[in-house]
Parts: sequence; structure tokens; C-alpha cells
Amino acid sequence: MKPKPLFQFLETANERPAPFSVYSARELWTEEHTSSQMLAYHLNEEVDLSSRRADFIEDSVRWMTERFNLSSGSRIIDFGCGPGLYTSRFARLNADVAGIDFSSRSIEYARELAQKNELDITYFEADYLDFEPEGKFDLIIMIMCDFCVLSPDQRPRMLSKFKRLLADGGHIVLDVHSLGAFSTKSEAAFYEKNQLDGFWSAEPYYAFVTSFKYETEKVSLDKYTIIEEDRKREIYNWLQYFTPDMLEKEVVSAGLNIEEICGDVAGGSYSDDLAEFAAIIGDSGDSE
Repeated sequence: MKPKPLFQFLETANERPAPFSVYSARELWTEEHTSSQMLAYHLNEEVDLSSRRADFIEDSVRWMTERFNLSSGSRIIDFGCGPGLYTSRFARLNADVAGIDFSSRSIEYARELAQKNELDITYFEADYLDFEPEGKFDLIIMIMCDFCVLSPDQRPRMLSKFKRLLADGGHIVLDVHSLGAFSTKSEAAFYEKNQLDGFWSAEPYYAFVTSFKYETEKVSLDKYTIIEEDRKREIYNWLQYFTPDMLEKEVVSAGLNIEEICGDVAGGSYSDDLAEFAAIIGDSGDSE
């Protein structure tokens, strides 16, 4: 007897893929409905979901401005800039500011915000894995643990790109999830109608959510199988977790150097029990 379609579907929904074997970030950020939901989370100043809270962003920009002596002569670029929450604040320094994001909805909002506030910011609607900005930058940022969603093949590409773009004496700031956060992850599976209050579609749907944990690689996956009346989608939310030593190994391999480990991108103190930590990275002077 052949397996029934429902059984076959459940087998597929709960199948454990190899780490980072499927890449679906573009769909999450560019699909018409989910991109509008992501933008709404970005603009919610009270929660740490797509973006940090507004008060933390203010503290973060203030700390980076002081830490790196940023001024009207500084060139700053934000990889994964979203709706411009960091870039708009840096632009108030009269610095030369740019942002890259492949969400057309987020870039459109960022451009409108800049125009409304008469801020001179250059935005690029592009996939930062492929896009090559011109010139060198004094500060390169990748915030909200964006580095962790990249695969082991993509991360060296990004670090090599950062090295090429870094001005003499410039710095890179990024944050990552820690092994402390990894230890709290667990494997689970459930389904729910209209999960996350309609986040995935304006139409009725069922979401089958399967969470996997990869102990050897220190990777987690939340796999969302979204079933609507007329379509099925699969979204793979991969996360890589790091210790400072693990991150340093990747940074050094790209010819860069970690100058300081902080508790967050606002200059907080580091400790092993934090769910995230940040790194200040400079050029080691070694060729790639």
C-alpha cells in the first residue's frame, strides 16, 4: 500500500535537512505580505524582534559615534539596514551614510524617512551577498545578528567583502548569538492555524513549525511549512551560534582582527552567560 498524501506531507515537514542546505531568507523579506509584517515589527519601538528597541538604538549609535570618533567626514555603511533605523541616526552627524537591504518595502520606507527629515543617505535595494559598494568606509555595521543567518560559505564571503571595503583605521561592528542562547534551544514540532496572528498570510493558513538543533555545528533551524488553500511554502530560519573564539577564527581567516568583544552593540560588558555578544573588528594588515 502506498503512503497516504497526509503521511507523506508530515514526513517531509518533519524531515531534518543538512545545516544551511536550503536558503529562503529572500522570500521572508521580499514576499508581499510577510515583508509588510516584518516592517511593522521593525517599526515597533517597544520590542526586540526585527529591530532593537528605539532607546537601545539611540544608545548604540551614541556609543559607536564616540567609540570611533565619527563626524561629518566619516563614511558609514549598514549591511541589512532595514527601514533605516541606524542610518537615519548616523546621518544626523552629517556623515556620508549608505544602507543596503533586499526588502523593497523597507528600502522604500527608509528613503521616505530620509526625504521627510532632509537626511542625505544613499540606499541600495540589493542582496548584500552580491552587491559591491564603491569606495572605502570608516564604519561597517551588520546589526541584529544578521551574521548568524549566513551559511559557512556565505560568512567568509561577507568578511572578505568587509575587508575590501574597510578604510585605513576603519572598523566593523557586528553582533552574534552565543552558545548560551544555543543551550536554551530545544527540538519541538507543532502546528497552529494562522500562527503569529496572521503573520504569514492575509488568507487563512496552517503553519507546521519544526525546530531542529545541530549539536556538532552549533546551529539551530526553525522550519515553517505554511499551508494555504492554493499554495504551500517552506521557510527555513537558520541560526549559527558562536563563542568569541569561534568568531575570531572566522575573522582571522579573512585577514581581519577582533579588537574588542562587548556585551552588545552599545558597548555593554561581555560575560559568558549573555545570549548575544558583539565584536569590534579591524584590519589585521594581512592580505586575503
